[in-house]
Amino acid sequence: MNFLLSIAFVICWSSGFIGAKLGAGSASAITILMWRFLPLAVILIAVAATVSRTSWRDLSVRDAARQAMIGMLSQSGYLLTVYYAIQLGVSSGTTALIDGVQPLVAGALAGPLLRQYVSRKQWLGLCLGVSGVAIVTLADAAVGTGTAWWAYLIPFLGMFSLVAATFLESRSRTRVAPAVSLTVHCATSAVIFTALAVSTGAAKPPPELSFWAAIMWLVALSTFGGYGLYWLILRRSGVTKVNTLMFLMAPVTAVWGALMFGETFGPQTALGLAVGLAAVVIVHRGDAAPSTRVRGRDMDRGDAATPAERGA
Repeated sequence: MNFLLSIAFVICWSSGFIGAKLGAGSASAITILMWRFLPLAVILIAVAATVSRTSWRDLSVRDAARQAMIGMLSQSGYLLTVYYAIQLGVSSGTTALIDGVQPLVAGALAGPLLRQYVSRKQWLGLCLGVSGVAIVTLADAAVGTGTAWWAYLIPFLGMFSLVAATFLESRSRTRVAPAVSLTVHCATSAVIFTALAVSTGAAKPPPELSFWAAIMWLVALSTFGGYGLYWLILRRSGVTKVNTLMFLMAPVTAVWGALMFGETFGPQTALGLAVGLAAVVIVHRGDAAPSTRVRGRDMDRGDAATPAERGA
């Protein structure tokens, strides 16, 4: 089951970069994001008010504020940088591979922040994954698209935003129902992106059918599929394993982009994909260090265990 969830997550999360590319041809990043989240938030709020009211009864104001912050970081901050970078000309594959640095950052911080210590074998896998990302990056950079150099820095901001959201969620002691957290996250993003679109005069959607096709693609595959599975796998397997799957986003998106948009895919990209797959296998099979298991058992006995630790 975890293997199938991982495959579905990689495909659905990668679809977000492709959907952003689909919409970029007909509208600005702000317009796409507004219409991606505004109708979705209305539907989710309506469902919450009529069907799933029981899931909201135990949600405190503090928990709601935390979930709103998580949504602002993991959706608003992350997606805005991804879409803006693609709008500036950064390829979908390159944007995904820059985000591929995230596992190493998350792995380095998991120990001191969450007490989810990474074993030597897992560190080997993480470093191998970075090597795969570097291979794909060099292949893409060699093509030369004329995009401004500073545009490649923007996805790094989104990567750090998603890492911050991941740790904020993992340190929470209250388990919030997935339907509730998704609703709060999407409502927060809808408010932020609508305000940005209205204030910049970008709220009016284009009449092209391709725009609405991209919106439906993003809602179905990226939001419900990729975003929902991210938090599900995080709770089941912990920060290190879910973030290691990010190593696969760059090569998978590169393949997808090559097939749909004619983006460059050569032997180096194929090699990067193989290295990324090897990294995921090593991390998922890497045994935790003895100190990790002892700490994990001690944490389970107390009240300080985080949701991610309980699900690992």
